[in-house]
Formats: sequence, C-alpha cells, structure tokens
Amino acid sequence: MTSPTFQIEDKLIERDQDPSRYEFRLERTGRQVTVVLGGVVVARSRRVELLHESKHMPVYYFPAEDVQMDLLRPSGRTKDVPVRGTARYFDVNVGTKTASDGAWIHESPIDPAAAGLRGMVAFYWAKMDHWFEEDDEVYKHPRDPYHRVDVLNSSRHVEVVVLGQVIADTRRPRLLFETSLPTRYYFPWVDVRAELLVPSTTRSVCPYKGEAEYWSVKIGDQLVKDIAWVYRHPIPEIPKIENLVCFYDEQVDAVIVDGERQQRPRTAWSKAPVVRTVTES
Repeated sequence: MTSPTFQIEDKLIERDQDPSRYEFRLERTGRQVTVVLGGVVVARSRRVELLHESKHMPVYYFPAEDVQMDLLRPSGRTKDVPVRGTARYFDVNVGTKTASDGAWIHESPIDPAAAGLRGMVAFYWAKMDHWFEEDDEVYKHPRDPYHRVDVLNSSRHVEVVVLGQVIADTRRPRLLFETSLPTRYYFPWVDVRAELLVPSTTRSVCPYKGEAEYWSVKIGDQLVKDIAWVYRHPIPEIPKIENLVCFYDEQVDAVIVDGERQQRPRTAWSKAPVVRTVTES
C-alpha cells in the first residue's frame, strides 16, 4: 500500500533498512520517459538513467540534450549532497506556471560512483504535472524494476479484529506480497461486515497498484478512521485485487491467520489508529 506522500531527493523513505548497507547505482532503463508541466513537454528521453540510492525512492536523470533547458532558470539555491556533490537548483517556467526549485543538476559529482550524473537533469516528481513511461502515465514516483508485487489466491483462514470485533473473516483471501512490505490480506466484500464500514474522502495513489479509496470502521459511537482500503480499478498489471477490501495490519486489534495471531508489522503506517467518538446526526 502506498504510504504518506514520498518526496524525492530530500525526504527519506519511511521503511526499516539496514543502515550498514548503502547502495548507489545508476542504470539505463530503456524506457522513454516524458515530463509535462503546464501542458508542455519539459523533458522526453529514451536515455534516462535511473538512480537507485539507499533510503531514497528511485530518481530519473535526463541528458540535458533531452530537456528544454530554455524553460529552466537558476533559482540560486544549492545543496551539498553526499556522493552526488553539490546540487544546483532551477525554477521550471512554462508560461504563467512556475515550479520553484523544480529541477536540479549535479555539475561536479564528488564520488566516482556518481560520475554518470554529471550535467544530467532531475525533476521533483510532485512539482511536475504528469510523468509518462512510454505512453502510460505513472504516479507518485518511478517504478522500481526490482520492486515486485505478486497477488496469490489462498485458502488460509484470515480474520481481522477491530475494536474487539471480528470485522472480516474469510477462507478465500488474496495475499499481496510486495517487496520490503508486510503481506497484505485482501477480502471479498461478502466476507467483510460491510455494514460497519464507512466511506472516507481519503485517496492515495500507488505506482504499482493504482488509486486506493479508504474506509473507516464504525462500531457504536466509535469510528476508526481510514483503516481499510479498496482498489476499485487497479492498474492492468494487478487485476487480482480489484474491488477487494484490505486492512492495516499495523493498526487493527489483531490479524489471525489459520488460528494464529500474527505479529504486528513495523512500517511507515505503524501508528495508533485514529479513533473518534461520533454522534448520530
């Protein structure tokens, strides 16, 4: 499941990682990548390099020749970055629309491992309007080719307990296995106490699964906010979770699989659930 919004370059990924293992690797993806701002193609390249760096999401770097450099203006901001060296930032200007500090260049990488970044241009994902890999739009951040999502049919007996009550109980779950994340259990609606679910306005987007809509659990006057989600229309690569219900194992009272209470995972979503007392209007 997609976590709170990731910001490329400056923010670290909220995942448990072994601090003794540091990875810095550039690779040519072979994909044509396009960046759009204000309806204008700012960059389009079949020669992008994908940077894999520990504790960061992957980042696309574009050859300057494949970027409309006339749309970039130095912002005056610089930042010293380990391995990559000083980053010089640029505002991206398209007509009346400006993405402040929307792009950066490392002109003199300080480590030989980063030499391939010299003079290449990267963009803040969230500051651009649209990103495409070939002709498919991609959301949130680049898709990591080493990040797998597998959905398997199962006959395990899975129960979810919230506020002391069994909210979901199935012997036909679909289990979603995603690199570096806990197993997620997806339930058919008929095996969920749907009368206890309240739709939420919260939405999130995952580049590997699509857009999720959230649901809260209401028991009596207690409301546990945004503890479950559904992908109504997952991306074509992940059709097996369509319109199934999944819960945050980190926040429910318990997840019980084949009679065994599962250990609560520790992830970016390991926080106390938001429980509110509500009154009928």
